[in-house]
Amino acid sequence: MSTQPVWTPARFTGLDRPLTVAEYLEIGEVEPGYTELEEGRLLLSPSGVWRHNRAGNRLWQAFDAQLPPTVAATTDIDVDLQLAPAEAPGTVRRPDVVVVRGEAVERMDLEGGILSASDVVLAVEVVSPGSRRLDLRVKRDEYADAGIPRYWIVDLDAPVSLVACHLAGEFGYVDGGAVTGVFRTTEPFPVEVDLDALL
Repeated sequence: MSTQPVWTPARFTGLDRPLTVAEYLEIGEVEPGYTELEEGRLLLSPSGVWRHNRAGNRLWQAFDAQLPPTVAATTDIDVDLQLAPAEAPGTVRRPDVVVVRGEAVERMDLEGGILSASDVVLAVEVVSPGSRRLDLRVKRDEYADAGIPRYWIVDLDAPVSLVACHLAGEFGYVDGGAVTGVFRTTEPFPVEVDLDALL
């Protein structure tokens, strides 16, 4: 019999202080839905709706078919944004799709743990009705502060669009506006995405 405490969301609701990333990771998976950590506050989110999840999966499939072997894509995985020291309240986000460096995949396979912002080449969020401000403003600022080089925001409202952001020094992310139809880029890797096919 284990003497370790069992971490449950209810156990953390009475905490009088924010959580570190290590404490957040001790919680484990929470059902239904998923969790994120925002400046030490545990956030519970419902699972995505069919349309949202299908779009994220189809985007992942497009990436998986086109990515060079130096990077890999996955869905629904925690990323420590490393916005605070380990002993301070942390921020962990779970982008809908991430593309990470190959060495991060190897490290995760061998050691487990959590992805860090420095592993991420591209983070993608698919906008949901309840996440519009979070995806367009809050996460855009957080991902830029974390140094994630590229952030794409996919909006499924007609016409389906994608805003491709890239870091521009002290200005944070800049973008060229929303793209509809087929999105093509060579940065950070050559890829083509038929946005209408995400639905």
